[in-house]
Amino acid sequence: MASFKPTKIPDYPKLGEKVTQDTLYWKNYKAPVLIKEFGAVSNIDFSPVAPHNFAVTAFTRIHIYGPFSHEPVKTFTKFKDTAYCGRFRSDGQLLVAGCEDSVVRLFDVGGKVALRMFKGHTKAVHVTDFTSDRYQILTGSDDYTCRLWDIPNAAELTSYQEHTDYIRCGVTSKLNRDLFITGSYDHSLKVFDARAEKSVMTMDHGQPVESLLLYPTEGLLVSAGGRYVKVWDLLKGGQPLVSLRNHHKTVTCLALSSNGQRLLSASLDRHVKVYNTTSYKVVHNFDYEASILSLALAPEDESIVVGMTNSILSIKNRKSPEDSKEKTSQQRRRPSYRVFVKGKNYVPKQGDYLVSKPVRQHLAKYDKQLKKFNASKALDAALLTWVRLKKPEVTVAVMKELDRRGTLRNALAGRDEQDLSRFLSFLIGNLVDIRFAPVLVTVADMILDIYHSVMGQSSVVDRQLLRLEELMDKELECQKELLSVLGMLDTLFASSLPRKEVPCSDTGRSNGLAQGETSTSRPQLQAT
Repeated sequence: MASFKPTKIPDYPKLGEKVTQDTLYWKNYKAPVLIKEFGAVSNIDFSPVAPHNFAVTAFTRIHIYGPFSHEPVKTFTKFKDTAYCGRFRSDGQLLVAGCEDSVVRLFDVGGKVALRMFKGHTKAVHVTDFTSDRYQILTGSDDYTCRLWDIPNAAELTSYQEHTDYIRCGVTSKLNRDLFITGSYDHSLKVFDARAEKSVMTMDHGQPVESLLLYPTEGLLVSAGGRYVKVWDLLKGGQPLVSLRNHHKTVTCLALSSNGQRLLSASLDRHVKVYNTTSYKVVHNFDYEASILSLALAPEDESIVVGMTNSILSIKNRKSPEDSKEKTSQQRRRPSYRVFVKGKNYVPKQGDYLVSKPVRQHLAKYDKQLKKFNASKALDAALLTWVRLKKPEVTVAVMKELDRRGTLRNALAGRDEQDLSRFLSFLIGNLVDIRFAPVLVTVADMILDIYHSVMGQSSVVDRQLLRLEELMDKELECQKELLSVLGMLDTLFASSLPRKEVPCSDTGRSNGLAQGETSTSRPQLQAT
């Protein structure tokens, strides 16, 4: 008796990932370093001066990390409640932060005690930043006000109360010390000039605004809120340019690459999207393990730092050329293939006695059932969840084998509502796949023929059968249209080909005789 041959699973070609310059650039980072903080990481800010340390605001502390350190080099803990928005000044010497207790604190990066405490807000301060002249501070609070403070005198300079909800983001101009922009949960963006008594420009984002970003030229403003990222042209009076909706949860923070050609947005959906600032199409994507609250890029994109709701700080550092060389050398030190096949090609000599070990054949579950001629159980094994979702080619190969044996119809018949619904879901999801269509169209025809008489007994199966019938009708229409288009193309190609003349002899075309030759088959009449 011949041995059983396992089902042959065909190898279908797979589409490789499209490798672009962005893919190579944004994947050139080391494995992330994960640091556990004391609470959700609400803000990250890089120092503008070397060595570009970054401040991490989490719960009641602000930690300052070095570019390659896994432990904080400096810690500020003089907060009575949750701290917010720790920001460096442009010279990297001072750091300002808000707090849930409504007090704004100014720290010397080299010291421990707050140099200044600015009191005036009545609720939590979520927005802090320095103006371009380094001597003033912008703050925004849940009391609906934004204020400017003078650092040397620790005094309030001006206050604006035009928002009607919490102010949760703001940014100052780096080119003009009097300009700043705030975003609020009242869906509005407001541009303020410290020389004017009220805002000079207002834009409606349409969602509670979570983050703001100014381009280096300060002609464009990016706002994030809800599921939307919007770009505004400030030089045209706040005209909206682009509205992006690539996240499926609230977008919480924004960042810009060092060359200004890539925009990054992070969201509660655990994704970081990278956009091309020319076309605003997504060119890359990062995935994280938890919802993202804060994002920052180091100068020259040397590091990507992300803070999450589960108190984890993720740091990705760019690979150096030395790291690539070291990795290559490590790969070369690995055992070569010949080590594992050593002795496989040894030929026994004349006096050797060869003892061979019988090779045990390991069969898959569906092959074991096929070997026992259990067609229905073999199909059940091929329809297991992990098989039909991860390897649909296995399920289709088993159906093809059953059809070859002539037992496919028997395997499909006699199924209950749950089995039939699971099978119909597989058919609906893979019927139009060009790899499986030749087999699944036959299977779908059998299913409709077998179970057409039981329609009306289950609403779920009825909907799936109608959906399957619609898919088959659409597929037939597409095939007919493709055949008609193919016929048109054949006609066009045939008419566009150059015509070749067939060489002919001197034989006359009228009677097939050569010139000067007379026919002898008919007698000529002579004149009398």
